[in-house]
Amino acid sequence: MELLSGRTPIAALVQDPSTPSDLRCRLVEVQEIRNFASQTLKLPENGSYRYYADLGRPYATWNVVAAPEFSLDPKKWCFPIAGCVTYKGFFRQRLAEEFASDLQEQGFDIYLYGVAGYSTLGWFDDPVLNTFLEQPPPSLAGLIFHELAHQRLYVPGDTAFSESFAMTVELLGVEQWLSTRDCGTSFEDYRQAKHREEDFTDLLEQLRDRLSALYDKPLAVTEKRQQKRQLFDEFAQDYQSWKSRWNGYSGYDRWLEEGLNNAKLSSVSTYQHLVPSFRALFEQNQSDFAAFYRDAERLARLSPRDRTRELEKLREIFLAGQLPLSSSTNSPGTL
Repeated sequence: MELLSGRTPIAALVQDPSTPSDLRCRLVEVQEIRNFASQTLKLPENGSYRYYADLGRPYATWNVVAAPEFSLDPKKWCFPIAGCVTYKGFFRQRLAEEFASDLQEQGFDIYLYGVAGYSTLGWFDDPVLNTFLEQPPPSLAGLIFHELAHQRLYVPGDTAFSESFAMTVELLGVEQWLSTRDCGTSFEDYRQAKHREEDFTDLLEQLRDRLSALYDKPLAVTEKRQQKRQLFDEFAQDYQSWKSRWNGYSGYDRWLEEGLNNAKLSSVSTYQHLVPSFRALFEQNQSDFAAFYRDAERLARLSPRDRTRELEKLREIFLAGQLPLSSSTNSPGTL
């Protein structure tokens, strides 16, 4: 109610002479992004992201992810409409911290993080929030494309499907949006950043594989716990080598310094694993967004087992064929 009641039409704010000039410029850009989403990406045409609301805080929500000490399978929470998801969100940071603390006392690995965007999945006209506007233009566009993609297709109870679908639309949409603008080096910067993110995600996947193998071993708890710590220590060394390959890039330092655990690793995988599957599906539909959405909806109607089987086949096609992750470049997934 707080989020929706504070909305003001963006068109009115742009025309209002009392609107600060920097806010007006960002909202004009939002209008262009929003029109591009519907006209070019074939995302829903409705009142979402045509309003603005200032929440007076840095994030819209705070999410809590939890995973057992010796598992990468995150805990699930189930709700009406949204179904089961692998995180629990709060509108107040204090409540999220208290909830995370309780789970941690129960022995779970915990990941708590702020989220700039929030979607009611098309039930209401979601506004642009102040939490969006500090981001650079590609990230701002990506957030709007991602949230509108959830309105286009969302499968209750299948977080991996829903988030990977939205992430794919975000990546494809941002690259197409940048290609229509006179951005100088922005397009190349975006592509380079996505390459780097893909490489970092691959590094995390290697750690996930090693941890999964360890957790499957019939070892005593103390031995398993010791080997888990050792794998995380080895990853720290691998990360330094990775940084050397990327000219000392330090953009992930803070994310890792905050702590790496099963919950954090599982949250990355949720958003990443099936992106290649949807990218292959997009290519199979000749890069036609409307056809791509119809095919994704077909997958959504399958049973969970059949859906997983087909998505994994698509992922293998993508990885084997080394298809580009965008219509014009090799662009990886994102964290």
